[in-house]
Amino acid sequence: MDGLARRMGVEEELLLVDPDDGRPLGLAPAVLPRDEELDGEMRSEQVETGSTPHLDPHALAADLHQRRAAAARAAAQEGAAVAALATSPVAPGEATSVEGRYGRILDRFGAVATAQLTNGQHVHVEIASRAEGVGVLDRLGPWLPVLRAFAASSPFWRGVDTGHASYRSVVWSRWPSAGPTRAFGSVEAYDAVVAAMIATGTVLDDAMVYFDARLATEFPTVEIRVADVSLTVDDAVAVALLARGLVTTAAAAWAAGEPAPDQPVEALRLAHWRAARSGCVPGDNPEAGVLVHPRTGRAAPATEVLDALLEHVEGSLSAGDLRTVRDACERVLAGRTGAAAQRAAFAEGGLTGVVRAARVE
Repeated sequence: MDGLARRMGVEEELLLVDPDDGRPLGLAPAVLPRDEELDGEMRSEQVETGSTPHLDPHALAADLHQRRAAAARAAAQEGAAVAALATSPVAPGEATSVEGRYGRILDRFGAVATAQLTNGQHVHVEIASRAEGVGVLDRLGPWLPVLRAFAASSPFWRGVDTGHASYRSVVWSRWPSAGPTRAFGSVEAYDAVVAAMIATGTVLDDAMVYFDARLATEFPTVEIRVADVSLTVDDAVAVALLARGLVTTAAAAWAAGEPAPDQPVEALRLAHWRAARSGCVPGDNPEAGVLVHPRTGRAAPATEVLDALLEHVEGSLSAGDLRTVRDACERVLAGRTGAAAQRAAFAEGGLTGVVRAARVE
């Protein structure tokens, strides 16, 4: 199965906000019945969309546009707007109690769960078998911090500019089951790890195994979970194409018997933190725009690391898809990122201006 034969799908978590002041609104119970294709999340200020699987990125883009617009229409019927924000610039109210599985999670994890008003983009990439999927997971690890930095779009948190490009990543890392993983080596070893996690009685079920990349529980896919939700559909598609390229490249390496990279999980955690802190854009801080190079495990300029990413996946992308991701990388390195756009909106209109600029129409 080559890259062009691998379907990809995207789940997007979106924020329900007051159209005037940008406050998060806990209206999901009223909004969800307005659109049967919307799903709920842990907090009632969120809704989730999910595309169908696509081979063609143009079809994926059209699907995402349609689903965002449908979510906006459903929210408008309840007096709310929808914003493609990975964190809320305006401080939300207290989390309301909910029933069912999410209620049990809130009860068990307390403030870790109630603080999780964060929105991600999860990319599903088709795999031929679970064995191939584990082979892919074992080879993705060093590249996922680069994808996190590329997609970074959450500098604001509860009224404050955190100085991070992706503060959502920092908040999400509080889950004890989240983060990078070691190489598993086999499906049996992967399943044993998941079973051991559930046996602790800490996570409720296998859906709470929040690895940065995991075998999806309901689809024959690898699910990559590191990206912030994108401000624009164009950026979301670029993230999906890079994810598909990484999966296809890793699958080919697994099929060829190439060994998985030997990078400690402890070092991968630091690479992810650095990606969330600085993103890809140079700034006044000498640490800005510095990432961990996936091949060396050492600090390197973001320009060098993104070049390495493109070189790594170019054999798994069509000429057109490669142009799309090259253009997106050039935009990111030129400073046209989600985090930068939000800071520019803040300079002009404050926190409400950030929310207004991210509204989905």
